[in-house]
Amino acid sequence: MLARIRTALAAGPAPLPPPPEWTAPVHPPLPATDLAVTFAESFRRVGGEFFYCETSPQLGAELRAWLTERLPGGQQFYVWEPAMQSLLAAAEVPFQPTKADFRTQAAVGLTSCAALVARTGSVVVTPATASGRRLSIYPDQHIVLARPSQVVAEIGDALRVVQSRYGDALPSMLSLTTGPSRTADIEKTLVLGAHGPRRLTLFLLEDDAESTA
Repeated sequence: MLARIRTALAAGPAPLPPPPEWTAPVHPPLPATDLAVTFAESFRRVGGEFFYCETSPQLGAELRAWLTERLPGGQQFYVWEPAMQSLLAAAEVPFQPTKADFRTQAAVGLTSCAALVARTGSVVVTPATASGRRLSIYPDQHIVLARPSQVVAEIGDALRVVQSRYGDALPSMLSLTTGPSRTADIEKTLVLGAHGPRRLTLFLLEDDAESTA
């Protein structure tokens, strides 16, 4: 053993590993032309439920069918953002526009979002809308209505979108939602809905849906 040690010492120190390329991206670049498809795949991979709609009537049909299947009897579907309310009213989707009985009847809430991250399938939600903080957190099921133009490649891109929109008046909070709320803190048993909605659903409506309806 000592002889082997002497031989190793005589050979000199082991060569150092090559220095890392600090400027190289950690992940390979995403295809810019298929970001919406990449987002949909990532979103489903983290447990989200995804629907693509080309027109407002298709959105109405899909969302009404979803609510018929998923909305518990006696519970409400809440939508508080005026733009979302106008869109759903035109698509003939019934909803609760006020905060009446919210704590006891809020089974589903629908909000807009600031951006969609293709890399991780995350949804960036801010409270700087009429939905506030409650509508994306309190109901058991959270629906997001977004457009393909809101899809960006990376989280950093999404943060730059928020910075560009709000400037120095940033929202009080940013929520980077990646799939339904989940935890495995207790005995490594996965539990959905522990700290937020148990189900996360996204309807992606084409940017020109209203003009082509």
